[in-house]
Amino acid sequence: MTVLSNKPGVDLADEIPAALPAQPEQAAGRRPLTALVRAYVALTKPRVIELLLITTLPAMFLAAGGAPPLGTALWTLAFGTMSAGAANAINCYIDRDIDAKMRRTRRRPLARAQVSPAEALVFGITLAVASTVGFALAVNAFAAALSAFAILFYIFVYSLLLKRRTSQNVVWGGIAGCMPVLIGWAAITHSLSVTPFVMFGVVFLWTPPHTWTLAMRYREDYAVANVPMLPVVATEKRVVVESLIYTWATVACSLVLWPVAGMGPVYGAVAVVLGAVFLLEGHRLLRAVRAGVTGVHLRPMRFFHLSNVYLALLFTAVAIDPMIF
Repeated sequence: MTVLSNKPGVDLADEIPAALPAQPEQAAGRRPLTALVRAYVALTKPRVIELLLITTLPAMFLAAGGAPPLGTALWTLAFGTMSAGAANAINCYIDRDIDAKMRRTRRRPLARAQVSPAEALVFGITLAVASTVGFALAVNAFAAALSAFAILFYIFVYSLLLKRRTSQNVVWGGIAGCMPVLIGWAAITHSLSVTPFVMFGVVFLWTPPHTWTLAMRYREDYAVANVPMLPVVATEKRVVVESLIYTWATVACSLVLWPVAGMGPVYGAVAVVLGAVFLLEGHRLLRAVRAGVTGVHLRPMRFFHLSNVYLALLFTAVAIDPMIF
């Protein structure tokens, strides 16, 4: 992103005068094939998928008690990518009006008319069907059913029912983002047990503070788009306090996983250290807001980026521990 001013989040598109609005991309059919492929890939939100896969593979290692069968792991990751991409593409179709209003999302393919809404919807549905069938044929029917549930939940419960109606949208809508843990476990065992649900709980409790701190940074975007994210409808102090409560719950749940899954000292040590760092950052935010610090000076994105590192390293420990003990 080319920054043209010292204002946070301002880029080239932000500097275009109101009298000269940015022109939409030319019709998809007239665009070079490589550009069209990039547009379709962007519809799947690859960076979001990366985070989902970070929880899928470690769940498979833990379920297998070591390295999972290579074929099963590769098929699960492949169809898991397609499944998440399907949900994200259909979400782009549903949220195309919102995306066009928000600075953070206005470069997405539908907002820039790189593909048509109908094409995006067909693409998403095709990926959804292909991923579900693929899971059923190459992995197992239970994993396929969980994948289909995740897609449907994200579309109908989060995108259509919750997102524009309640500040608790990401709390319950985050269930879809927890499903890769269950899918990864089911891919290996053809069943579920207490352990994957505890991992599910870690991701579920981690999601609100992770998302709310991002929304604090882009509060004006969500307000313009009339999306009632918690930072839009509540004070910064309330957002920080609730985020910290969820952060404590996340760390507690990560420690519960240690005895429930019967893991060794590697996971335990990592969970304790990461949890301490995560909580320290949450309390930094609380001290700052109590001291009267507001807006970008709170540096909520510092917590957001740390939350990504926390989840990635925690689940890396989930994968490594059964390889050692």
